[in-house]
Amino acid sequence: MGSKNLRSALHGWLARNPFSNCFDQSEKNAIASSVDVAIIGAGIVGLATGLELTSRFPGITLAVLEKEPIVAGHQTSHNSGVIHSGIYYKPGSLKAKLCVEGGEALQRFCQENAVPYEICGKVIVATTESELPRLDELYRRGSENGLKGLRMLTASEIIEFEPYAAGVRGIHVPTTGIVDYAKVAEKYGELITSRGGEIHLSHEVTALKRLSGISVIETTQGVIEAKLVINCAGLQSDRVSRMVQAKLDLTIVPFRGEYYEMTPDKHHFLRGLLYPVPDPRFPFLGVHFTRRIGGGIEAGPNAVLAMKREGYLKTSFDLTDVSEYARFGGFWIMVANHWRTSLGEYRRSWSKAAFVRSLQRLMPKLEEADLHVGPSGVRAQALSSSGKLIDDFYFADTDGMVHVCNVPSPAATASLAIGKYIVDRVVRHHGTNLSTPQRSLNI
Repeated sequence: MGSKNLRSALHGWLARNPFSNCFDQSEKNAIASSVDVAIIGAGIVGLATGLELTSRFPGITLAVLEKEPIVAGHQTSHNSGVIHSGIYYKPGSLKAKLCVEGGEALQRFCQENAVPYEICGKVIVATTESELPRLDELYRRGSENGLKGLRMLTASEIIEFEPYAAGVRGIHVPTTGIVDYAKVAEKYGELITSRGGEIHLSHEVTALKRLSGISVIETTQGVIEAKLVINCAGLQSDRVSRMVQAKLDLTIVPFRGEYYEMTPDKHHFLRGLLYPVPDPRFPFLGVHFTRRIGGGIEAGPNAVLAMKREGYLKTSFDLTDVSEYARFGGFWIMVANHWRTSLGEYRRSWSKAAFVRSLQRLMPKLEEADLHVGPSGVRAQALSSSGKLIDDFYFADTDGMVHVCNVPSPAATASLAIGKYIVDRVVRHHGTNLSTPQRSLNI
């Protein structure tokens, strides 16, 4: 069978099995290895970008390259599943703009594609008088970011929403919700393949170079050439950027977040979502309570430095990963500035009692017996050479490439808006010679 007929047969098979788009070596050799755009990383941001490309440029040839045998295998499927409202983020920042736009777009997407979600609202609680100025600042940010229905709560009004919560004052955020982001990402992938895009699983990128206006991508399954490359590699994004000598003043530092799950007999303790007032020095939200769209309640996460980029266990360790960030000057500045806070996070990591004490600030009647060990996730957090944890989303360009350098939470919520932003950036910085532009997704 000729390569053209083989490719037609493969596309017919994919039409019947739209998400079984993993090519083995023989299939890889039989199909074209040159595409208009290659996206490195099939997490939710990479897939949302592919969805935007195939919507705006019908007929584009697109390859999404993923080193794992599944899509959404890391950050996308290891988070709390919260549809964030945008209350936390500095007005005018990319996080604020794209979270609000993306949250609305995500809800429409779920409605149109039968992906289960729920807008359950959340309460942010100040547990001491010293937290009230920060609570007021959150309310101001939310109002300026355009959130509807925000309501400041007294101590007695808090328990009208969350009867088992405690605090001196709070904010009710009615637009916060929950969803399964792995299912959202899978739907993105199905739509990409239905439009002719290809998702190549088990294709780890081992080398990347730019030659005569074409990017040459070496993978564990062969070589692919592309006019344009979009680096959405998440926990590996800085390493991919360094393959083309991108001069970025950052490195990715992995932070592991560990959760506990609440026993079923205490599920009545939580109606919606319950959060503390976050520490403004860090891009983390503090331990909190979240309902899951598939059932159950999680409590957490903490935020401890991970000893492996994709290390989901306390014992996970990779010498290369550790030595890489330990050689980065900004890492030691961060350690010097925040070692006391880090010790507290590690104490909660290894001591259930300490973890529960943190949760009891929000929910005093909670007991150790009400919780058992749950899953963990690893956050890809960009760190600058000055020792600053980069708070906002951050992107960079090199010849024929866009590098998505820092898109931690709320990136899943904002994924459709981020995808649109990236494609707009492609058009602005790299031209429109990919195909005939049509329309962007309705966001």
